[in-house]
Amino acid sequence: MILVIYLLLVNVIAFGMMGYDKHLAQKRQRRVPEARLFLYAILGGALGAWLGMRTYRHKTKHPSFVFGMPALLVVNAICVYLLLRL
Repeated sequence: MILVIYLLLVNVIAFGMMGYDKHLAQKRQRRVPEARLFLYAILGGALGAWLGMRTYRHKTKHPSFVFGMPALLVVNAICVYLLLRL
């Protein structure tokens, strides 16, 4: 149960950060560092970050995001699978 809550929280945050970064980009303000976006994806929020990319059409021309987020999603899924097997 704790794992489910954690994953929901980190994915909602990652999704929101993509939207927030898009908003800042449109206003030409200081942006969310890409390293922070990837950090939340690595910590289990890759699905939220990927959905945020698609929803807000943000970072979709950056190969590191286009290929990196789906790759991290696979890594996240493997980690969750392994944790559930414990």
